[in-house]
Amino acid sequence: MKKLLLIIEREFLSKVRNRTFIIMTFLSPVLMVGMIALVVLLTKSSIEKNTSVAYVDASGLFSPDDFDSKTIDFENMTEIGFEKAKIIVQESSHEGLLFIPRGDSIDVIAEGVQFFSEESPSMITVGEVENLLRTKLESEKMVQSGIDLNKLEASKVKLDIKLSNFSGIKSSKLINGIRIAIGMGAGYLIMMFILIYGAMVMRSVIEEKTSRIIEVIISSVKPFQLMLGKIFGTAAAGLTQFLIWGLLITMIFVGSSYFFGVDLSEASNANPNMAVQQMDAQMEMISQDENQTLFTELLNLPLVSMFVYFILYFLLGYLLYSSLYAAIGAAVDNETDTQQFMLPVLLPLVLGVYFGFATVINDPHGTIATVFSMIPFTSPIVMLMRIPFGVPWYQILISLILLLLTFIVVVWIAAKIYRVGILMYGKKTNYKELMKWIRY
Repeated sequence: MKKLLLIIEREFLSKVRNRTFIIMTFLSPVLMVGMIALVVLLTKSSIEKNTSVAYVDASGLFSPDDFDSKTIDFENMTEIGFEKAKIIVQESSHEGLLFIPRGDSIDVIAEGVQFFSEESPSMITVGEVENLLRTKLESEKMVQSGIDLNKLEASKVKLDIKLSNFSGIKSSKLINGIRIAIGMGAGYLIMMFILIYGAMVMRSVIEEKTSRIIEVIISSVKPFQLMLGKIFGTAAAGLTQFLIWGLLITMIFVGSSYFFGVDLSEASNANPNMAVQQMDAQMEMISQDENQTLFTELLNLPLVSMFVYFILYFLLGYLLYSSLYAAIGAAVDNETDTQQFMLPVLLPLVLGVYFGFATVINDPHGTIATVFSMIPFTSPIVMLMRIPFGVPWYQILISLILLLLTFIVVVWIAAKIYRVGILMYGKKTNYKELMKWIRY
């Protein structure tokens, strides 16, 4: 045990004292926040600058009031004619020219509408123009059909379904979205940690193997202790880096808001996409009571147990995959040769993320989501996505037991490969060779 702790300490200190590690630990949060600030500034400038569109209305159906838009400045060029308007728009800063033709019916007019531009126009601009024209033409067609628009408007019913469970406790429509965000964030974080720091374990083994330092080290400790020491030491360094990142990012966000009056959280709202704008409009319509219900439901989420499960799956998932990375590092002489062994390691991670996103969002308690939350190689990601929706305790227990047993088996197999592989040089390893090492 003492030798294992010494190896963990050595591996941890060698990582945190590395110049690249120190620079990236403090530089990465600055770069991340800088990118967010750049997105905010660029998006703000694009939103605040309205698009300019000229139009020629040969149909005579539209008035200037019909082209009332918050994001597009329309210029009426109907009087100068279509041909002259094309020349003017080509030589101006307008994004394009909208032409509404003359027609015998609304349908003919709608089919003949064209938008001319020098380059491909923005899809948001085209969508906004289509919505304005569609609203006007539909109203005109209903009037021509003898439909009373006032009665039609009065016949509309505003329906807002209130959610509650069978005990009468109210629920919010947004809580499922928050659960999805929590689960996806947790699963994605585990995947990134495994990819970054699992590969770090592998590179560490390859470096010591190629430099022949490993021959001196294993004269004092067992290969199994060395492998575990590398895994735990790298995990400790990774967690330290993650904690520093979180602390620095929080300090930068708070500092920018307090000292400079810059709200970097606007990045989440500074998206000109129409779907996002519609979601924002729906958010504004939420009543104060529903906001209170949402806040209450957030507090009622099992946050403590979710955090505990996150730590368990986080550690077991990392240890499981890191042992595989260590075995791969011991089996090859350079990082290029690792590619043939990486697919079986990366495939379960990719499947976990894919099935988590594809199934948990739509049906968190379905058969596919449940099965993949039990399979040890995908459970750290999929189960964490399911937990915010409420998972029976026995499923979590079975999943953790399977994950722990698989970790023990994988560590035993990885140790067999590691024990032989760290002393093998100059020979290309394949899966058949690995099977022989496991049987030694």
